[in-house]
Amino acid sequence: MNLNQLAWRNIWRRKRRTLITAFSIAFGVFLSVTFTGSGDYTYTNMIDMGASMGMGHVTVEPVGYHLKPTLDKRLTGTEKLHKQIMAMPEISGATVRITGQAMFASARKSVGGAFIAVDPAFETPSNNLLMRSIVEGSLFTDKAGRGIVIGSKLAKKLKVKIGKKIVYTTTDAEGEIVSNIARITGIFSTGIDMVDGIMALLPISSVQKTLSYGQDEATVIAVVIKDQRHAEMMRDKLATLPEARDVAVLTWKQSQPDLAGVIAFDKAGNYISQVLVGMLIAVGILNTMLMSVLERTREFGVMMAVGMSPKVLFRLVMVESFWLAIVGLLLGIIITAPWYYFLYNTGIDFSGAFGSDFSYGGVLVDPVFKARLFKESVMAILGGLFILALLAGLYPAWRAGRVPPLESLKTI
Repeated sequence: MNLNQLAWRNIWRRKRRTLITAFSIAFGVFLSVTFTGSGDYTYTNMIDMGASMGMGHVTVEPVGYHLKPTLDKRLTGTEKLHKQIMAMPEISGATVRITGQAMFASARKSVGGAFIAVDPAFETPSNNLLMRSIVEGSLFTDKAGRGIVIGSKLAKKLKVKIGKKIVYTTTDAEGEIVSNIARITGIFSTGIDMVDGIMALLPISSVQKTLSYGQDEATVIAVVIKDQRHAEMMRDKLATLPEARDVAVLTWKQSQPDLAGVIAFDKAGNYISQVLVGMLIAVGILNTMLMSVLERTREFGVMMAVGMSPKVLFRLVMVESFWLAIVGLLLGIIITAPWYYFLYNTGIDFSGAFGSDFSYGGVLVDPVFKARLFKESVMAILGGLFILALLAGLYPAWRAGRVPPLESLKTI
């Protein structure tokens, strides 16, 4: 009989204890999948939502713009650079935009705010949160026209509605104060008071003329990629383009530091929770294996007396830990699979408690509790619990190999 067969039989000597330990490992899988899956889903959703608010997953901008975003800093040759970016297979969208601050005035009131000048030909609901949040009217269709789309809170402050005119005032490329007139074509409502109260969309060509920009000049190129996890790789790839040598290429972590800080803080809490769960599981496995070794002290003494070496006994107990871990992980997969399927496809709706416009870190958060696991997360969960089980078996295995044969034979 080889060590695998012997170890398999040994772990089932005490079926109840083995099953309890296996269920503790399975429960660890359940909790890890829930924590990690909800984190993967929520963080991806928040990052994608933040990217669609104007700056993308990767942002191409003038050097120093994110530290001091003034309109005298601008990109040139944006048309050529935009075509090169769009030709990359990892890109799902890229838009040339002008972002800046302005004063919006109606016949009744003036309010300070910010604007994003866009080309409607390249804007889609998937890459522009403000566009997909339009609740009245629609986005302007002419990039050189006088249309404007404003937030619902801003419209309320200015006391305007669809079809009304407003004047926006800002500073041009030379620092001079300039103004232009726009007519409201749409009103959006994201659910974020700060965004709805200050933001507006303007046609890019009209803003370029107002700011004395050239036709291929802008302040940012917002790049949206297919997988937010590859933002750093995409940044490095864009930075190698000849046209990007004299510009800054930033990831969402740099362009949206508040969001990056919120996610980092939340991830740290998630990791601490999972470490604590892992420690509890490891203690349970250690207890099971140690009890098994102590109960078989006489047996191990006999085995050593007939010629079995301490190394073989050590390997035997480690193989038992191995099979215990395998049983626990398989049981965990069986128990967790239906739960994960439910969270992935349906989820738990908390909109009744938090509302449908709950925001965190300056971006909207889906009130439906869902889970999504990346491949690396699955490998980390299974690999981490498996290694924990083996580590927990090290001391009992070492203890088994240290049993004195003569002393153990005296034990009843």
